[in-house]
Amino acid sequence: MLMLMRMAILLVLIVGVTLLGIVLCLMALRSKNRVHYIGRVLASVAGLFGLSVERRVAQGAQNSPQAVYVANHQNNFDLFTLAAVMPKGVVTVGKKSLRWIPFFGALYWASGNILINRRNRQQAIATIDQVVSSMKKTGFSIWMFPEGTRSRGRGWLPFKRGAFHAAIQAGVPIVPVVCSSTHGQVRLNRWDNGRVIVEMLDPIETQGMDDAQVADLLERCEQQMHATQLRLDAELARS
Repeated sequence: MLMLMRMAILLVLIVGVTLLGIVLCLMALRSKNRVHYIGRVLASVAGLFGLSVERRVAQGAQNSPQAVYVANHQNNFDLFTLAAVMPKGVVTVGKKSLRWIPFFGALYWASGNILINRRNRQQAIATIDQVVSSMKKTGFSIWMFPEGTRSRGRGWLPFKRGAFHAAIQAGVPIVPVVCSSTHGQVRLNRWDNGRVIVEMLDPIETQGMDDAQVADLLERCEQQMHATQLRLDAELARS
């Protein structure tokens, strides 16, 4: 019964947020904070699933005027957990197939996010070049999932290089964002599904780097994010 109630409420919220969000986004096409404000709304929905989300932002990350944010991608609940730390002045980079998701796809497009064709490597690389050019012109930050897709309990997937190329070419730092493990945590028929910690780490500077150092930057970021999730999971296990 609880699951049915949650799904019904979620459906109403999705339709309402999408329609209102599209209207507001179209009215504020010049705003750099459309994704941030939609993220705030989505973060407030986490409680509907019985999740208590704790937000942590490192001091250094609070002072980043422009960056490439990279986050781990676990499942559909990322939409409501990672949104807790969504900064202002950011757009996300996602696969083109997102636009076909009912309701959400239209809102994703209207809020100014960037869609790329990940199946076509040459087109994806060209799109990263366009993203870098857009960052330099607009001052936008970008948010990417370097694993490329949801891990769905398979552990961490190998990181792709696009986000790290973009950071070096744009001359902006990488800011890692890590969510504690949520695979199997949510049961829709249970009132309380526990705590989730989302932590935004200090920036990793890229000034002076070139494309030959992409692999090193990727590895450093990947190791730091893995270690952070282990720490967060251990903390939650003790609580």
